[in-house]
Amino acid sequence: MHPTGITARDIPDAWFQCLDTMFRVPNRIHEYKIDRGSFAGQKRREFDYITIHITHPGIRPLIPDIPPGLCIPNPVDIGYVEDYLPYLMTSKRQPNEDYTYGQYLEPQIEEVIKMYRQTGHGTNQAYMTVGDPQAIFLTDPPCLRGIDTRIRDNRLHFIIYFRSWDLWNGFPANIAAIQTMKEYMAQQIGVDDGEIIAASKGLHLYDYAWELARKRVGGI
Repeated sequence: MHPTGITARDIPDAWFQCLDTMFRVPNRIHEYKIDRGSFAGQKRREFDYITIHITHPGIRPLIPDIPPGLCIPNPVDIGYVEDYLPYLMTSKRQPNEDYTYGQYLEPQIEEVIKMYRQTGHGTNQAYMTVGDPQAIFLTDPPCLRGIDTRIRDNRLHFIIYFRSWDLWNGFPANIAAIQTMKEYMAQQIGVDDGEIIAASKGLHLYDYAWELARKRVGGI
C-alpha cells in the first residue's frame, strides 16, 4: 500500500492534482481489471489510499475549468450541481433508485445544525453516516460513506470518506455539491465556511477516461 497526500487551494486544483499524480507517480497507482462493480470487465487505475486537503473549497468556480484549446468536455455539466443537491440533502428518490445520499443525510443535517447551535462547538459527535448494514447487499452500494464535521476557529470543516470514487466526473461533482451543503450548514449554525479533507481507498479512473485525463494534464 502506498498512501498519497495532496494539498490544494480549491476544488478544481484538487481535481487537477489528483489527475496529474495518477500519471506522474505510477508507483502509487494500482491498475486492474474490475471483477465486480461499475464497468465490470474493464480496467481501473486507482490510488491505494489518498487524502486530499482543500484549504479554500468555496472559491468559485466549484467545477473544473477546461481550457477551450484542449477540445475535451467538462466532466461536470453546467447546472448539474444545483440539480444534484436535492439528492444530497433531501429524501427525494426516483422509483428506479435503490437509495440516494439524501435519504440518509436529510435528518442528520438538521440534527448536526441543532447540536452545534444548542450545545456548542466542543463535540466529536456531529458525524453523518451514509448507508446501513443492508447496503452490502445492493448491486451498487453507496460510495460516500460518511461526513464528519468540526468547528474550529469559528469555521465549519468537513472530513469525508468515499469507499469508491470516480475521479473524472464523480469527484468534482460530489465535492462541489458537498461544499454547497457545507455552506448552507455553516450559515444555519452561524459560523464561517471552512476546509474539506477527503479520503478514499478507491479514488480511480476508468479506462475510458485515461486519454481525456492525460490531455487535461498535458499529455503525460
